[in-house]
Amino acid sequence: MRFGSLLALVLMLGLPAWSAELAVMRNGFTIRFQRSEVFESVTRLYLADAPGNFVDIPSGDIVRFETEEPLPEVKPAAAQQAERQSVTLGSAIEAAGRKNHIDPDFIVSLIRAESDFNAKAVSRKGAQGLMQLMPKTASEMGVSDPLDAVENVEGGTRYLASLLARYRNDPRLALAAYNAGANRVEQYHGVPPYQETREYVAKVLADFSRTKTAKSVGASSSVSSSLSRHSRNVEARLSTEVESRRVSTYQAQVYP
Repeated sequence: MRFGSLLALVLMLGLPAWSAELAVMRNGFTIRFQRSEVFESVTRLYLADAPGNFVDIPSGDIVRFETEEPLPEVKPAAAQQAERQSVTLGSAIEAAGRKNHIDPDFIVSLIRAESDFNAKAVSRKGAQGLMQLMPKTASEMGVSDPLDAVENVEGGTRYLASLLARYRNDPRLALAAYNAGANRVEQYHGVPPYQETREYVAKVLADFSRTKTAKSVGASSSVSSSLSRHSRNVEARLSTEVESRRVSTYQAQVYP
C-alpha cells in the first residue's frame, strides 16, 4: 500500500475511543496503530486488533513512537446538568416510592399535575417545588429546602403516604386531600365539590392509568415479539429438516 493511500485511510478512520500508539514519520505525518512487528527493514503497523488490517512501512521512515491517550468526551454544561438532574430525580422518586410503599409512577403522575417537573415552581398560594408543598407541610415533613428536588420528593411522598394511610389507600380521597386539604375531605365526606379539585383528581388518576397501560402493552409486545421469533426459528428448522430428508431420499433413489 502506498503511503498516500494509507494516510487517506487513516484520516477517514477518525479518532478512536481507545488509547493507541502513534508512529511519527519523517515527513511529519503520524499513523495511529494498535501494535507493531519488525521484519528486517520493514515495520508492520496493525491499524486494528485484527490479523489482516496492517500496513508495512520502511523502518527508516519512522522517527519515533508515541502513546496517544483518548480524549475525554466533553458534554455541554447544560447537558451535563440536565443529565445529573434527570438521574437524581428518577432515583429520588424510586427511593421515595420504595420507602413509602407507593408506586413511583403514581408519584410521577402527581408531580406532572402539580408542577410539570419544574423544581423551582412557586404557586400564588405559596406552594413550592416539584410536589408543591406548602411551607407548613414542608416543615412538618422535615423539608428544609422545598426547592431542592430530592428533598421535595422525599417530603411530598411522605405526606402522600400519610394521606393514603388516613383514607385506607383510597387514591381519590388522598389526592383530594393533597389538593384541597384533609379538612375539606372530612367536611364533605369525600371529594370536595370544587371543580379544580375534581379535575386534579381525575387528571392524576388518568395519567397514572395511561402510564401503566402503556407499560403493560409494551411488555406484551415484547413477549409477543419473542414468541414470534421463536416460532420463525422452529419453522425454519423444520423446513431445513424436511428439505434434508427430501435430498437424502433423492440421493438414495439416484444412487442405490
